[in-house]
Amino acid sequence: MFDSLSGKLTGIFDRLRGRGALNEADVSEALREVRVALLSADVALPVVKDFIAKVKERAVGHEVLRSVTPGQQVVKIVHDNLVELLGVEAVALNLEVAPPAVIMMLGLQGSGKTTTSAKLAKFITTNNKKKVLLASLDVQRPAAQEQLQVLGDSLGIAVLAVVAGQSPVEIAKRAMDVARKEVFDVVILDTAGRLAIDDELMAEAAAVRDAANPHESLLVVDAMTGQDAVNTAKHFEEKIGITGIVMTRVDGDARGGAALSMRAVTGKPIKFLGVGEKLEALEIYHPDRLAGRILGMGDVVSLVEKAAATIDMNEAEVMAKKFMSGGGFDFNDLAQQLRQMRRMGGLGGMMNLLPGIGKLKEQLKDANIDDKIIKKQEAIIQSMTPAERRDAGLLQASRKRRIATGAGVEVADVNRLIKQFLEMQKVMKHVQKLGKSGMLRSMLSRSGKGG
Repeated sequence: MFDSLSGKLTGIFDRLRGRGALNEADVSEALREVRVALLSADVALPVVKDFIAKVKERAVGHEVLRSVTPGQQVVKIVHDNLVELLGVEAVALNLEVAPPAVIMMLGLQGSGKTTTSAKLAKFITTNNKKKVLLASLDVQRPAAQEQLQVLGDSLGIAVLAVVAGQSPVEIAKRAMDVARKEVFDVVILDTAGRLAIDDELMAEAAAVRDAANPHESLLVVDAMTGQDAVNTAKHFEEKIGITGIVMTRVDGDARGGAALSMRAVTGKPIKFLGVGEKLEALEIYHPDRLAGRILGMGDVVSLVEKAAATIDMNEAEVMAKKFMSGGGFDFNDLAQQLRQMRRMGGLGGMMNLLPGIGKLKEQLKDANIDDKIIKKQEAIIQSMTPAERRDAGLLQASRKRRIATGAGVEVADVNRLIKQFLEMQKVMKHVQKLGKSGMLRSMLSRSGKGG
């Protein structure tokens, strides 16, 4: 998300920072380019006008233009206004109510509402430690109720049993009764959608709202539909009333105009982002972190959080004990690192969160470095025997040919992985040899030499 916009803005601000002293004309020229970049990213015109006006008002002041680093000051002003545009801070779900807390999911057909309902149930179960009941109120779309049942079963989350012939309002009331009797903390009502907004859809949603009195009414919109998503949100807010927005498929939306326009146009916060097809791929929406990503500053906090959430603590502990006791780094350890990388979203998912990585993306693309490499390397390791994984010295020509055939790759790919592994092994041995006190001495000596 925002790849195109981020690349353009990074280029504009790099030129601005490189000029040293700035005057009002320099700032105006840069902001004209920012304006074009925002419009080409499909940000709504009124939003762009208001944003540029606010930035210009602050950026042409004497304290900015006469500062030691005027270019950097302008970037900071753009960043702060971008955070304000995106919503300032994350807005949590309202779950601290007398149970059951009711969440009504709204949206058009094809927005990913049912899958998002399941993702949200998993998120609340894992992060809020709440007992969740899912209920499908979609009696229009064929197999919609069965789809939610399958998703709930795969996650181990309870789904309200289907009773043929019940209306959406009757299903909602039954879900509430079951939740009270069986002591569920949260009920998620997955309402029906339509291909387009119509009176029937709105009347049904309003009837469910009146019957269930939800604590949260979340609108699910597809980020890839751009300004149509913003218009959809505006209609639902006017007709039904919403407390927040969940944007799906943001990983496939290179422009990001809908996210930048949504808060300003609707006045409602984006609460979650759907960042992939997996049922774990739902992130809390942090405006300040997103602004950092857009301006090429990265998002190290999210990267650390993602690592903490995906690391297998047992695996990590075993590796740490092995390392501290003098055990060598082998292909089993490398395979574990590759698995961890995949859990964190692969190379692409990690790169998007690293500061300054935007400039390298094109170079990495030309070098064909992508997530397929991780899968290929895992396949090579899996084609090795247990003895070969423990001892790279066994990997002679005939064994390499057998491994390449088993993994469906070229011998050159096997050689490349072995070379990479040996370099990593050398580093590990060096660190191990230093030990804790040796590492500290090494760091101090380097810092003394300006290292």
